[in-house]
Formats: sequence, C-alpha cells, structure tokens
Amino acid sequence: MRLERSWTLRRSRTLGRSILVRRANEHGLTLVELIVTCWILTILAMAAFPIVRFQVKRQKERELHYDLWMMRDAIDKYKDAADRGAFQTKVESQNYPPDLDTLVNGVDVQGKKVKFLRRIPVDPMTNNTDWGERSMQDDPDSQSFGGQSVFDVYSKSQGTGLDGTKYSTW
Repeated sequence: MRLERSWTLRRSRTLGRSILVRRANEHGLTLVELIVTCWILTILAMAAFPIVRFQVKRQKERELHYDLWMMRDAIDKYKDAADRGAFQTKVESQNYPPDLDTLVNGVDVQGKKVKFLRRIPVDPMTNNTDWGERSMQDDPDSQSFGGQSVFDVYSKSQGTGLDGTKYSTW
C-alpha cells in the first residue's frame, strides 16, 4: 500500500506492525509538512506573546515597588536623624526633607556630609525622575504638593497595575 511519493508502508519484522518509512533516494520535506510546521510555530508564538508582555509589565512593577521603598526609606532615615538632633531643620517641616534633592545632595552632620540617596531613581512607568510628592499638610489622596516638606512619594503614572490598582496609589 502506497501513501505518498516519498513514503511507503512497510511491515516491521521485529514488532509485527506496519510503519511508515521514507525512501532512501528522496530527501527533504513536502510542502504540506512545511505548512503544518509553520502553522504550529505560529500558534506557539501567539501563545507566548501575552506571557512575555505580562512578564515585562511585572518586572517594571517590581522595579517601581523597589524604587518607592528605597525613597521612602531614605525619607524615614532623614527624619530619624533630624529627630535625634543630628542637624537643624525648619520648624514647619516636622523634620522631613524639603525636597528629594536634599536626600541626594546630603546634609552636614558634625562636619561630614551625610547622603541618604545615591540618586533619584527613574520611575519605570513614566521613564523620568519626576515623582509626585506629598507633605504632612497635604491630604492623603492629594495629587498636588504643598511644598512644605516631603513626607511621601508616589508615581505620576496614570496606569493600572496587574492587581487592578493605580500606580499612583502605591
């Protein structure tokens, strides 16, 4: 029984079953085999695309969490040092830094320059170093900065995370 030009049906002597065997003088793939292979590869690529897209977004969210944690930790360390009396601050600032640049530039503590941040990180969602700031006098959900001192930072991105919350509320 013959199936195609390049394939023949032979009976196996050891197993007693029929198997498909390619003739020795014909090499390569038929057009149908190539089309089926391309179709399968296309389906696999389409299935992998959403996974890769979400993986990139998840990585940016991790970076955003880390950057916010790092800046908030620096603000807390600045306040702790000011509360201990290591340096003088304005009374209305409640010992919080006046801006993020102060954390990077540092303050003089007993003749030494103490820095709390190496640099202001880049917001992975907006790709710039412009972060939203809140002071103690601002409302907790306020999007405007009163300018007194930096109590908290947030992303200015209007996007929504994979968990359904806005990045600006993180």
